[in-house]
Amino acid sequence: MSQESVGVVVPQEETRIQTPPAESGREYELIIVGAGPGGLTAGVYAARKMLRTLLISQDIGGQVLLTSEVENYIGFYYIEGMELVKKFEEQIRRHPIDMDLGQAVVRIKQDAAGFRVFTEGGKVFKSATVIIATGKRSRELSVRGERELVGRGVSYCATCDAPLFSGKDVAVIGGGNSALTAVNDLLNIGASKMHVVNIRDSLQADPVLIERTKNPQKVQFHLAHEVVEIGAVGGRVGNITVRDRRTGKTNILEVEGVFIEIGLVPNSECARGLVKMNQWGEIITDCYARTTTPGVFAAGDVTTVPEKQIIVAAGDGCKAALAAYAYLLHR
Repeated sequence: MSQESVGVVVPQEETRIQTPPAESGREYELIIVGAGPGGLTAGVYAARKMLRTLLISQDIGGQVLLTSEVENYIGFYYIEGMELVKKFEEQIRRHPIDMDLGQAVVRIKQDAAGFRVFTEGGKVFKSATVIIATGKRSRELSVRGERELVGRGVSYCATCDAPLFSGKDVAVIGGGNSALTAVNDLLNIGASKMHVVNIRDSLQADPVLIERTKNPQKVQFHLAHEVVEIGAVGGRVGNITVRDRRTGKTNILEVEGVFIEIGLVPNSECARGLVKMNQWGEIITDCYARTTTPGVFAAGDVTTVPEKQIIVAAGDGCKAALAAYAYLLHR
């Protein structure tokens, strides 16, 4: 039996669509803000519905760019985060949608005609509908010395920076999955010693991650402790000062690197005043990815969706694009 007779599509040579650069003032049926799994999936579905679409994002990939290993995305037993992003990008570029990459959206405003989207570069785009898929960013400690030493020993991405600290003493701040994953990454690259500082009196990570990081010779846990200062030596991280929340006693730990893994903050600032959010700044959506403002949809980690996973964000993006298409048909 031939492939054609059972409906199997024979892969053709990749086709990359060259779209014109996005120009300020151009009008669209749909603008997608963010190019992580949610935004990119929305773009594919919007293109298949022949919507005049613009995708705006600082980068392509979002948080997946900071993920070393992906073992739970259907279709792949194992794939590196960067490789998965590459596949996402290859697929989105096969479709005729405009892109404006390298800058963030700072504001979305509703008017009588629909919505206006303002970028940090000063561009303004008009659209009948908007999908917000801006994801989340790393939460800061907000302690003395943190911002001054970013890139000089302070990191929010063990996937990116762990190889720089082979043979060195470091600190990992946090007690959840991201923190313990960072510890595991640092163990794999041969960090000399790790201090895990967690503000709570127990770890919140999955048991399998906790088990992997049990290494008394290399990993020392400081539970119910908080970082009060990151100190510099020679212009780079040299130590951290931690305080025992039970006794108030402080201690200085000599480290050359600090990996801050204390959670994420939704990138929802551009939608303030436009849609309703919960107390954490996540955009409230229903099961159709609709927000509280008709014509505005949201997908992925920036929303109240209960599980922050790549595959969940992708599914959200699909729903958001289809919901936007239905809205345009019936408005």
